[in-house]
Amino acid sequence: MAIIDLITPEVIKVPLEATTKSGVIEELTELLVSAGKIAEAEPVLDALQQRESLGSTGLEKGIAVPHCKTTAVDTVTLAIGIAPEGIEFDAIDGQPSTLFFCMLAPPDQSGPHIEALSEIARLTQSQSFCRLLIASQSPNEVVELFRD
Repeated sequence: MAIIDLITPEVIKVPLEATTKSGVIEELTELLVSAGKIAEAEPVLDALQQRESLGSTGLEKGIAVPHCKTTAVDTVTLAIGIAPEGIEFDAIDGQPSTLFFCMLAPPDQSGPHIEALSEIARLTQSQSFCRLLIASQSPNEVVELFRD
C-alpha cells in the first residue's frame, strides 16, 4: 500500500489550529473522526498518548509521526497536519515540529504499518518536499504534492 492511497483532503489540516503537542494529537484524531476513518476519538487518543509516554514521536527537522496500534481501525490510517509556525513536540533535535503524520494501524498488521512509517521517513528526507508541504495553502495542494 502506497502512502498516497491513504491521503485525501478530508484527512489533512492546513494549518493546524493547535498550539500544543496534546492539541495536535487531539486535532488530528478529531479530523479522522470527521472524515469517517474512526468511530470515536477517545480510545484512539488514549492509545496515541500511551505511545507518546514511551518516548516522543517528534523526530528531527520539523517532522513528527504520532502513531499507535489500535483496534479502532481495520487498516493503516493516516492524518496529516501542517503548522508552518512550528509546535513544540519534544522532538529529538529540540526543534519545533511543522509536519505531523498521525498514523493508526490495527494491532495485527505490523508490515503495512512499518512500510508506511518507512515511506514517510523516505519522503521527508527531501528538504524541498518538506518546504513545499509547509507552504501549502490547502488540503488539495498537499494531496497534489504527494501525487507528484
